Amino acid sequence: MGSPTDPQAPSYEPVGLSEKEELLLRPLLAHGTQPSPGQRLKRKLSVLLASCAVSLAVFFALNMLACNGTLFGIKPRPSEPSTPQAPVQAREYQSSSSSDDCPCKPTSTVPDYFNTSPGPWVGKTATGKAPFMAQTRTFDHAATYVPNAPLQTQVPVQGWHPGNLSIFGMMGFLTPYTPSTGFGVDEWPLPEGAEIIWLQMVSRHGSRYPTGGSNVESFGARLANATGKFNATGELEFLNNWKYQMGTEILVPKGRQELFDSGVLHAYMYSSLYDPETKIIARTTTQDRMMKSAENFLAGMFGLEWPNNVTLEVIIEGSKFNNSLAGYMNCPNESQDGLGSKAQNIWVGNYLQNATERFSKLVTGYNWTVDDTYAAQTMCAYDTVANGYSRFCSLFTYEEWIGFGYSHDLQFYGNNAFGSETGRAVGIGFQQEVLARLQNHTIPYSETQLNVTLDNNTVTFPLNQSLYLDFSHDTNIVSILAAFGLTQFEQDLPTDAYPGEHNFTVSHLTPFGARLDIEIIKTPKPVKADRSGYEDEGEETKYVHFVLNQRTVPLGWSHPDCDAERVDGWCEFETFLKVQEKMPGLARYREVCFAEGGNP
Repeated sequence: MGSPTDPQAPSYEPVGLSEKEELLLRPLLAHGTQPSPGQRLKRKLSVLLASCAVSLAVFFALNMLACNGTLFGIKPRPSEPSTPQAPVQAREYQSSSSSDDCPCKPTSTVPDYFNTSPGPWVGKTATGKAPFMAQTRTFDHAATYVPNAPLQTQVPVQGWHPGNLSIFGMMGFLTPYTPSTGFGVDEWPLPEGAEIIWLQMVSRHGSRYPTGGSNVESFGARLANATGKFNATGELEFLNNWKYQMGTEILVPKGRQELFDSGVLHAYMYSSLYDPETKIIARTTTQDRMMKSAENFLAGMFGLEWPNNVTLEVIIEGSKFNNSLAGYMNCPNESQDGLGSKAQNIWVGNYLQNATERFSKLVTGYNWTVDDTYAAQTMCAYDTVANGYSRFCSLFTYEEWIGFGYSHDLQFYGNNAFGSETGRAVGIGFQQEVLARLQNHTIPYSETQLNVTLDNNTVTFPLNQSLYLDFSHDTNIVSILAAFGLTQFEQDLPTDAYPGEHNFTVSHLTPFGARLDIEIIKTPKPVKADRSGYEDEGEETKYVHFVLNQRTVPLGWSHPDCDAERVDGWCEFETFLKVQEKMPGLARYREVCFAEGGNP
C-alpha cells in the first residue's frame, strides 16, 4: 500500500486540480518530469493570477458594453423591429451620449416616450419640511373630537353652520378631491341589457406643493425679509415664529392617496374593460407630479405589478412641444395673466377688504396688504395638504371662504375657459384624439398641438383598447371641457358681487385628483329620454356619457341635438360625433394661438 503523501503511489488519485492547472502541467508530466512541491505551489499561484486577469478583462468588457452599447468600438447589430415600427423621433429632441463618457450612467434601451425618467422635463421637484401633525395641530379639547382622516379639516370657522359645505370643498383648484355635487341631472343605472363597452379617462394630478414663484412663496419671503421688525399679535401671533417651508410642485402624501384611491375606484367601476391578456398604453407628461400621479393611479387600479398590465407613455411637457395633455405649451398667446387674472385681482380687492383691515391692526413693523391676506388664505389650502393641518384656515370667515373659491372661478373662466379667446384652442388637441379613438384611426396631420409623430403610430397611439387612461392638468381639463363645447359652463361672472351657486365652479370641475370619464354605452334598443324603458322599435344603439368627478354632465344642455330632455344626460353616439365635427372651427387654434397681438 503506498503512502498517502507520495503522489506516485499506485493507490493515489489526484484531486483538487482544475482543468486549467491540468492543461498547464500536462506537457511537463508527459515528459516524466516531476515538479517539486515549491514548483507546484508557484505554478498554482501563476494559474490563479492568470484566472483573475481573465475574469477582470471579461468584467470590464461587459461593463463597457452595458455603459454605451459598444465593445471596443463595435456596436452589436440591432434586432429587427416589430411591425408597426415605433416612432424614430417622437419628441423633436433626442439626447445623445458618446462612448468617451464611459464610465457613465447606463443608456436606456427604452424609447424616450416610454421612459419614466425623462431628465430635464420633470419640472421643479423640491420637497418641503416633513410634517409632524401629531405635534403641531391644535383643537378644542372640550369639543366633540373628530379624528383626522388623514387631514384635519374640522377647524373652527366664523359664520359656518351645520349643513354648510366644508371650506375644504370651496378652495377652487386647491380643493382636495371630493365628488362633485352634481351638474343638474340625476344619476341613472344602466337599463337591463345595456353595457359599457369603452372608456376614456383624463385625470388631473393629485394634491401638490405650490408652484415656483407662487403668491405663498413670495409671502414667506416678505415675512422673512422683515425679521427683526415684524411683530404680530392676537390670532396672527403664530406668524412671529412661522417660516415658509413648502416644497415645490411635487405631490404631497395626500396627492398620492388621491390618485391611488382613484385607481381603486376605477378598478371597481371599469376593470371588466381591461383584457388581462393584453398590455395597454396609458399617457402622462414628463413633469414629476404627472408621472407620480399616473403611477399611483395605476398601482391603485392594477396593483404594484401594474407594469405587467400597462406601459406608461411619457410626453414632453415643455415650451413649444406638441402635447395634448399640456396644450398651452404650444399656444404662445395663451397667458396665465389674462382676463381671468385681472378679474380675480378686482374681486380679491373687494371680498378681502375687511380681512385686510382686520389683520393690519394686528401687525407692526410691516405693511400688511391685500396680497398678504390672499396669500395667507391660500396657505391654508397648501399647508393642510402638505402638513395635515393649518392654523391659517381659522383666520377667515365662512363668507370669505366663499369669496376665495369664487376668485378661482373668475381666474379659470377668463384664462382657460369660455372667457378666454384661447380657452377652446388649448383643449382642442385632446378633443381630436378622443374622436380619432372613437372612429378608430390615427392622426397623420393636425393643425393643433397634437404630437403627430406619436398619434400617427399605433405603437404610441393604439386603437385596439377599450380602456384609455390619460393624465393632465387642471387648466388643460377646463380647456378640454370648452373644446368639447360644453356651453352649460359658459356664463358671465361679475367681479363686484358673488352670484350665488353657478355652473362654472372650479372646486366642482377640477379639484386635485379630478377625473373626466367618457363612457360609450351599448343598448339593444334606443332608450327613452325619460328613462321609462326602451323604445318599442329600433336597433342596437350606442350612447356617449360624460362623467365629471363621479357626476353626469348632461350633454343635451350644451348640444340641443343631443336632446336636452334626456334625464340621464346621454347623447346618441352618431349625433355626438356630428356635433363634435364643428368644434375645431370654433376653437380656431392657429388663429388665436399664433396671431400677433396675443390674448386680448
